[in-house]
Amino acid sequence: MTPITTLFADLPQSTAESEQFSEILTRPGLRIERIVSTGQCSPPDFWYDQDEGEWVAVLQGEARLRFEDEAEARLLRAGDYVDIAPHRRHRVDWTAPDQVTVWLAVFYRP
Repeated sequence: MTPITTLFADLPQSTAESEQFSEILTRPGLRIERIVSTGQCSPPDFWYDQDEGEWVAVLQGEARLRFEDEAEARLLRAGDYVDIAPHRRHRVDWTAPDQVTVWLAVFYRP
């Protein structure tokens, strides 16, 4: 696979069946991914519970990120970011179905 040279390369033109995950960089204790969503969300009753910390930013589009310990989902728009501590349960409640949402996720070991 050819490495991505721009975070906006090869974006789908319409709704894809599943999200696209592209690893950009891996180093000991660090992993950076581009995630592309076109209306996808986490399955019902599914929560991410990761051993790693995750700093995630929305570069384009919109999404709602929910944390198990918060009553309301957070609306993330282009430029918004959040740092997710290891084992803080979270899920993607919604991504914009009418536009491509591009995420940059940085996973790290505390």
